[in-house]
Amino acid sequence: MSTVLAGPDRAGGPAAPGRRRHASGWRWAFASLLVLGLVLVVRTWVVTPFEVVSDSMAPTLPEGSTVLVERVSLTWQDPGYQDLVLFDSPDGPVIKRVVGLEGDTVRIEDAVLHVNGEAVQEPYVDLRTLDGVFFGPVVVGADELFVLGDNRFDSIDSRTYGPVPLEAVRGTVIDP
Repeated sequence: MSTVLAGPDRAGGPAAPGRRRHASGWRWAFASLLVLGLVLVVRTWVVTPFEVVSDSMAPTLPEGSTVLVERVSLTWQDPGYQDLVLFDSPDGPVIKRVVGLEGDTVRIEDAVLHVNGEAVQEPYVDLRTLDGVFFGPVVVGADELFVLGDNRFDSIDSRTYGPVPLEAVRGTVIDP
């Protein structure tokens, strides 16, 4: 009578040590690639870090600070008043504050921003540095935004290059 014993590779016995390490190595490599892929997808299409390279948004966003820009909501919702948006300007990608939407009339009178004839409260703007500044009025066109930097004295924005097409907007800044 011969007896067949269950060996390490047969049902009922433990797996061979070499095989277990080899299989877990593949699992580790697959999990690493999956995580890397998810990070790249999130960073490219969902949330992207962006370094502020000028003082045009100071004091809200000082030069050298890094912010997170959310990209997904633009597929179902346009930016609104006071949103900080990242967009492609003639000078490259920049962040500015949305102050005018389609159909709005925007003007600056003695440093005070007016939208549709109403003065806008802007606690982030130092009006003492802007005394005597006048601009506009400008009517914001269809599918456009009017944007300004918080540091109005040192900002190149819609006063210089006009309203920004919605298609140029890459995302909105997440709670600076």
